[in-house]
Amino acid sequence: MLSRRAGVLTALGIGLGVLVHVTYTLVGVGLLIQQSLWLFSAIKLVGAAYLVFLGVTMLRTGSAVEAPDGAATALSDVAALRTGFLINALNPKTTVFIVSLFVQVVHPTTPLGVQIGYGAFIAVAHVAWFSLVALGFSAAAVRDRLLAMRHWIDRIFGGVLVIFGMLLALTRSAR
Repeated sequence: MLSRRAGVLTALGIGLGVLVHVTYTLVGVGLLIQQSLWLFSAIKLVGAAYLVFLGVTMLRTGSAVEAPDGAATALSDVAALRTGFLINALNPKTTVFIVSLFVQVVHPTTPLGVQIGYGAFIAVAHVAWFSLVALGFSAAAVRDRLLAMRHWIDRIFGGVLVIFGMLLALTRSAR
């Protein structure tokens, strides 16, 4: 069984991987806003559509299927951190997700410090969430209970993503 420490270090690596996406998104979205407001608006709509797609996917998810128990090998601290970082830094879904979020909240007048704050918040939220998941799933009783409720959790968060994506697509931003 993997340790709680390895899970938390993997979560930290995931957060560091998010910072890779945040960095190039901040640079790219800023340039995009300056160069082509039309293209920026198109990407914003694609991002909103992606959030709706994610929500619908979560709403359509079947009930949780238990994975067979297998003996997991222990990870060193560096290996756990590296695994989390590489999994997220190389994840194309994270790219689309981060870009989708940023094009919804970054405006031409948004100060760079606020944009960096958004990015830091996203990274810290990833670390907090995945640390909570690692700690929670390392306790058998909690893991079993969450898996039993997964159906409803997926539906609630799927619905939130659909609503959020639709509101973002329908809201005109003052630019």
